Amino acid sequence: MGVTGIGGGVRKSPRGPAGGLRGFFAGRLIAFLALALSALVLRTAVTSITPLLDRIGDEIGFGSAVAGVFGMVPTAMFALFGLLTPLLIGRMGLERVAVVAMFLSGAGLLIRALVDDTALLLVFSGVALAGMGIGNVVIPPLVKRYFSDRVAIMSAVYITCVQLGTAVPPLVAVPVADAYGWRWSLGMWALVAAAALLPTLALLRSRKTADAAERAVSSVAPDESGSGSGADAPVIVESAVDESAGRRGSLVRTTLAWGLAGMFGMTSLITYSLFTWLPRIFSDAGADEAFGGAMVALFSAMGLIAALAGPTVCARMYNPFPIVLGCAVVYIVGFSGLYFAPMGAPILWVVLLGLGPSTFPMSLTLINLRTRTQSGASRMSGFSQGIGYTAACLGPLLFGVLRDMTGGWAWPFAFMLVSMCVMVVGAFFACRPRYLEDLW
Repeated sequence: MGVTGIGGGVRKSPRGPAGGLRGFFAGRLIAFLALALSALVLRTAVTSITPLLDRIGDEIGFGSAVAGVFGMVPTAMFALFGLLTPLLIGRMGLERVAVVAMFLSGAGLLIRALVDDTALLLVFSGVALAGMGIGNVVIPPLVKRYFSDRVAIMSAVYITCVQLGTAVPPLVAVPVADAYGWRWSLGMWALVAAAALLPTLALLRSRKTADAAERAVSSVAPDESGSGSGADAPVIVESAVDESAGRRGSLVRTTLAWGLAGMFGMTSLITYSLFTWLPRIFSDAGADEAFGGAMVALFSAMGLIAALAGPTVCARMYNPFPIVLGCAVVYIVGFSGLYFAPMGAPILWVVLLGLGPSTFPMSLTLINLRTRTQSGASRMSGFSQGIGYTAACLGPLLFGVLRDMTGGWAWPFAFMLVSMCVMVVGAFFACRPRYLEDLW
């Protein structure tokens, strides 16, 4: 497998220690910046607003019911655009869709900070989340296109950026709102989207220029020296497999696609349920609101460990299913501790539960590890995230319904354990060493 500069020419693939940082960035610094900054944006619309919902509701006039709608909109939009984005990629191309994602994210983040109407706040939050839902799907195939020789490293980078974009906004939301008002606290994240838009536009421009150059010299043999490629042109690591292989066949008929959707979906369902209900679990056990909030922050912080380690471990194992079984064990211990003795060792229970979703970065990494082509990765990303976020959207709601119906936590925790079992079954099929295109 060679490394082809999209401006023409073939370069040696920068593998192993000899490649180093120079090999990692050579010809694709723009792609790295576009992917890393875009990943920082992907959760800002979600976590920047939740600490301020009571304050915003008091000013523009909405109550707890509407606040609950704000809690459901993110996963609903992620699910919808998880399914639609592969169609957009097929019509517009990866880079152009990435530009659309960052534009919608930035526009939605900015405009929602300026409105005085609840409906408009919901609408433009939806616009921002639509862009982020598109970004969720488009980043894995972009990694496949520009970094398929360094999938594990680049997956760790972008998933870590997603986690940072999840954890930082709620930490600064209230202090910024206290100092400058909630509009500044919400709107400032549009600057991050604008910063991501710039290298994404540069990536699109480089891609269009290189495509035009390739068409102009399509009848000429490539220059082995690679001199036909501009120094700043992004490098694409091409697979020897025809990209058309990634566009044929049905994902619905493959256990690999359904397994990955189940693994991703159940992990997300458990995670969003815990985000929503951990404070209530601890308050029922006698803790105050500040303690519950601190436990949510600790739960979120553990995701950084998973983001850094998960992709590398997943890529180095022939079959990473044993790691999933380890995650299931820590889930069982964490859920048992939280149910039987929530205040006995709360930090330990939350740390264990925070390690359980290591299957989230693993599932995102497997999108590229279990596909041969960028087209296959695009379709797998859209399918697994579309189905997965649909399930995740229902998780917090069903958890709460079971709590209200029974008046206790036994059935909600049973629901979490059943979801975990579905995740394990899905992971069994997702982790098996095979490629989507070969199943067609």
